[in-house]
Amino acid sequence: MEQHSAPRVNVITMGCAKNLVDSERLAHMFRSVGIDVVFDADGFTGGDVVINTCGFIGDAKEESVEMILNAAAAKEAGGIGRIFVMGCLSERYRKELPEELPEVDGWYGKFDWPDIVKAFTAQTPCDSPGWERELSKAPHSAYVKIAEGCNRFCAYCAIPLFTGRYHSRPVAEIIDEVRALAARGTKDFNVIAQDLSDYGRDLTPGRKSLLATLVGEMAAVPGVEMIRLHYAYPADFPYDILPLMAENPKVCAYLDIALQHISDKVLDNMRRHIDGSATRELLARIRREVPGIHIRTTLMVGFPGEGEAEFEELCEFVREQRFERMGAFAYCEEDDTYAARKFEDSIPEEVKQARLDKLMAIQQEISLELNEAKVGRVMKAIIDSENDDYYLGRTEYDSPEVDPGVLVAKTRKLNPGDIVNVRITEAAPYDLYAEPVD
Repeated sequence: MEQHSAPRVNVITMGCAKNLVDSERLAHMFRSVGIDVVFDADGFTGGDVVINTCGFIGDAKEESVEMILNAAAAKEAGGIGRIFVMGCLSERYRKELPEELPEVDGWYGKFDWPDIVKAFTAQTPCDSPGWERELSKAPHSAYVKIAEGCNRFCAYCAIPLFTGRYHSRPVAEIIDEVRALAARGTKDFNVIAQDLSDYGRDLTPGRKSLLATLVGEMAAVPGVEMIRLHYAYPADFPYDILPLMAENPKVCAYLDIALQHISDKVLDNMRRHIDGSATRELLARIRREVPGIHIRTTLMVGFPGEGEAEFEELCEFVREQRFERMGAFAYCEEDDTYAARKFEDSIPEEVKQARLDKLMAIQQEISLELNEAKVGRVMKAIIDSENDDYYLGRTEYDSPEVDPGVLVAKTRKLNPGDIVNVRITEAAPYDLYAEPVD
C-alpha cells in the first residue's frame, strides 16, 4: 500500500452537486485535524475511502452500490484501508445496507456524516463556520447550497422521505460563505437547492421567497462575476428574481427549472401542483421579462397515465418551447412514494426507452439550430481547463458538469478562471467553438 506522511482519505461523491458540497465540507473537517484528503473517483490506491452516495432514482442507486462494491474489492485486495459510506442512499436504507454489504466499516446518513471524523481521530475539528469547505475542483467556480429538504412531495420522488422538510439557510450565513469563497478566488457561483422557489419561505412570517434578496446580496459581493440558479420549481415561482436577471450583469440569464411534463393528466398524476396552461404562462413571462434567457429543464417519459397522446403532447411542447438546455429520463418506480402506492408501473421499459430516444432526438435538432444561430456572436466565457487542442470554457449560459461548453482556440495564453470575450466560430449540437477577442 502506498505510504503517506499523513493519514489519507479519498472522498468519492456520487450524484448531484448538493452531495458534492457535503463532501467538500467533510474534507475541510478532515484537514482541520491533519488528515490528508483527495477526491479521486477513478482509483483506489492507498488510504481509507468515504463514498457519498445518491439515492434519487434506480440508476443512481445502482451506481452508488457499484462504487461500494468496487471499494470492497479493492479493500480485499489490500489496495485501500477502511470504507465509510454516507449520503442519501445510506440515509434511505439504514437498516438494509449494513446487512447486504458487511465489508463497509461505517454507515452514515444525510445529516450525521460529520461523525465520520470521529472514526479517524479523537481530535475535534477546528471551530469554524459549518459552511467552510475544501473545494474539490479549481477554485474559480463553486456551488453554493442554500437549503436542504423539500415540501413538494411529487408523486414519483423519494427525496423528501430522506431529506425531510424544507430548511433554508439564513441569508447572512450564505453571504458570509460567498465572501469567503470570493476571497479565495471564486468568481463563478452556482446556487443550488432541491427547490429554489421555496427559499426563505420558512424564515419569513408571510412565507415570502427570499431568493431575489439573497441573489441581489450575492451579486454585491466583490469578486463575484457569475451567478446561476439551479432547480427552481414551477409552482409558486418567485417572479421577483426576473428583474434581477434582466438588469444585473452578474446574474446570468440562465434558469434551471424542472418541468417534467406538459399533459394535464400526467402533471396531475405526478402531483406537480401546476397544469399545462400555467406552465406555458410561466415560461412566456420568464422569456418576456428576461430577453435571451437560457432555460434548462428536465422532462420525464413513461410516468403512469402517459399514453401515446400524452407523449405526443410532450413532444410538441418541446418543439414549441425550443429549450436551450434539456435533459430527460424514463420513469423508475421508487419505493414508498405516492406513485408506487397508487399507480401501476405498466408502461414497458422498451416503450419508455423509445419515447426517451425520440424526445432527445427532437431536442438534439433544436440544440444544433440554437447553437448555429450563435455563430458570429461575441460572448463572455470563463475558462475551466485546457487540453492539447483547446481551452475548455463555459459561457454564462453553461453550468458545470451538466451543460455543454465552449472550446476556445489557443490563439493566446489563457488560464483557468480567466473571464474573456470569445467569438463563436462553429457550432455542434452540444458544443460551441470560439476564439478569444479583445
